[in-house]
Amino acid sequence: MLVRGFRRHATYRTATAAGVFTNSVFGLIVSYTYIALWDQRPHLGGYTQAQALTYVWVGQALLQTMALMGGGFEDELMERIRNGDIAVDLYRPADLQLWWLAADLGRSAFHLLGRGVLPMVCGALVFELALPRGPGTWLLFLVSVALGVVVSFGVRFLVALSAFWLLDGAGVSQVAFLSGLFFSGMLLPLTVFPGLLGEVARALPWAAMLQVPADVLLGRHRGTGALLALAFQAGWAAALLLAGRALQSVAARRVVVQGG
Repeated sequence: MLVRGFRRHATYRTATAAGVFTNSVFGLIVSYTYIALWDQRPHLGGYTQAQALTYVWVGQALLQTMALMGGGFEDELMERIRNGDIAVDLYRPADLQLWWLAADLGRSAFHLLGRGVLPMVCGALVFELALPRGPGTWLLFLVSVALGVVVSFGVRFLVALSAFWLLDGAGVSQVAFLSGLFFSGMLLPLTVFPGLLGEVARALPWAAMLQVPADVLLGRHRGTGALLALAFQAGWAAALLLAGRALQSVAARRVVVQGG
């Protein structure tokens, strides 16, 4: 399923090219906005201007990888719940959660390569970015991205399962989409958020999708700090997967009771 998920999204070449162009354009717009902001407030949020610009392009590279604006498996799963095809999925000799997790990992791997690399190259050609030189930091970054994808899947799996009770999960999806954009740090780094809001935002699972991977790449987490950052992501990944497992069990009993 992981390989099929990768191949499935690799077939949409025109959409991928359009996505690369869109990410690059938005990266340029946000970059110049950040330049104006950091000119007035140097070291805002603890970032230099070069680090802030790097943060922008990491965000563009991970936007679709983490499905922060949707486009993952959740819409398809909710539709299968609504029309009753979920009964076939539950009858398969494969775990429902692991089936969709594998497919989503394939999707995210493609988007990291297909829509992540070129926007980063674009940003590096136009601006002076604070990219790491050593391979160790890049390896930690990839591990952090992988954990972030699992966290993202965990949130979206719970959102999709809500369709068992709501039938139309569009409202829940919109709430999750807006929450993801705000609390992941896509609009502004979470270190810029003041006081209690910042503390709460950095403790929520969405921080594991962008803020943590970006800080790992920027070298803001080193040594024990890097391990703690990865542990934060792994903890949320485990908690969300377990929550999804529990809700899936309840939902499966509901399907049996309904005769689906």
